[in-house]
Amino acid sequence: MAPWTCAIGDCSTAFDDLEALVAHQVTDHDPHRCRICDTAVPEGFFAIRHVVEEHTRAEYVRHYDADADDIRLRESIVDEVESVVDEETLRRRLDAADGTRAEAVE
Repeated sequence: MAPWTCAIGDCSTAFDDLEALVAHQVTDHDPHRCRICDTAVPEGFFAIRHVVEEHTRAEYVRHYDADADDIRLRESIVDEVESVVDEETLRRRLDAADGTRAEAVE
């Protein structure tokens, strides 16, 4: 069984490496519209990273009906993905799939 599974909606597509999963989230799912600032960001990891890095915890709680456990979970996802993903490999996958989406990595 592949160790990385997409958790967007009922997708559950599995991948052997994290870069493939994140590229899938960017290219195969519609963008997420941030409830706080109304910015469209790629669904999945990049949407989570956006809200964790660009907004306060209070904003996240208020706009996403979340609690402290939800915030900690998302922060841990960002930390884990950033510690495992090879950004250059991810950028190449995104360039190959759709060059306009590679900017999400930056």
